[in-house]
Amino acid sequence: MLVSRVYATTIPVLKNIKEQVINPLMVLLFAAAVSYFFYGVWEMVKNADNDVARAKGRQHIMYGTIGLFIMVSVYGILNVICRTIECN
Repeated sequence: MLVSRVYATTIPVLKNIKEQVINPLMVLLFAAAVSYFFYGVWEMVKNADNDVARAKGRQHIMYGTIGLFIMVSVYGILNVICRTIECN
């Protein structure tokens, strides 16, 4: 009986945390990673004649891509967890 009460009160709290904290944070971080990626593209194109600056631009592109991959993966894992415990 106690377990069902705890479960019934925990799920709405988790849903609110997901909707009001995690989702906006994920959108903000995703926008930052996309901006970082395009900054690397811009830096690479702008400095086409400078090998050191182009390498730095390639690093920005790589780190932006890795960040996007990690965030999409985390978002997928969070959705799997929420669907498993039915907090949607």
